[in-house]
Amino acid sequence: MCRHTCYIGSPVSLEEFLFQPDHGLLVQSYKPKEMIEAEINVDGFGLGWYPEDGTLRRYANTKPIWADRNLHQLAPLLRSGLWVGNVRSATVPETITEMDTPPYCVGNLVFSHNGLIRDFPSSVRPSIRKFLSSEIEADVQGNTDSEYLFAVLRQLLPEHAYNIGEAIPALFDRLRFWGGDECGLFNVIVSNGRSVFATRHSLGGQCPSLYVGKAGGRLRYGWSVTSEPISKDGEWSVVPEHHMVLMEPDLEPKVVAL
Repeated sequence: MCRHTCYIGSPVSLEEFLFQPDHGLLVQSYKPKEMIEAEINVDGFGLGWYPEDGTLRRYANTKPIWADRNLHQLAPLLRSGLWVGNVRSATVPETITEMDTPPYCVGNLVFSHNGLIRDFPSSVRPSIRKFLSSEIEADVQGNTDSEYLFAVLRQLLPEHAYNIGEAIPALFDRLRFWGGDECGLFNVIVSNGRSVFATRHSLGGQCPSLYVGKAGGRLRYGWSVTSEPISKDGEWSVVPEHHMVLMEPDLEPKVVAL
């Protein structure tokens, strides 16, 4: 399990996204309020963002987020109108590597997963590997269930005219087919740099928490979707279970049933 957050709107610095909110990902790494299957998130962290040139960038570290001293030096200098961050509690300790740390980035797509696939190595991964093309599987760098979810989504996108909002429900249908009605927890955040899609979903078990709204400070000039409200002075709504959020700059978020 993890905690993750995404912001889309007017450009803000990494410091404003990550460190200034009073319950941002830094605090959620050691003092989360709504975790289901873990207590803290110390197994690394990652960030995905799009600088002014639009090229997707990624930063990942296996240390707890508070232990990366370089991040505090870089945070005021990095700016983006779209940030995705994840603090990790690894389901499998052997996957605590930089390659296995979300978010994952391929091409212009960034993907974060808060959840798990139950019995992944023995039950679902063999089916996924049969399904994936050699080109898609070649981009899988680690061993986590989360990165394989991302690979399946990329495999499905051409079938849905690269419409992420249509491919995500198809992804969950595939998971049910491969793993059954109790196969896992699936809060995901996906972006192509223009739009953000975020789900609160599960196949068996309680859905992880998810909120959508506006944070305080400079983050009020955009929208955030987050595992837990990142600021006390924001305006937050609970995303219903088995629903998906669509966010675009300057538009009210849409929440639709999966």
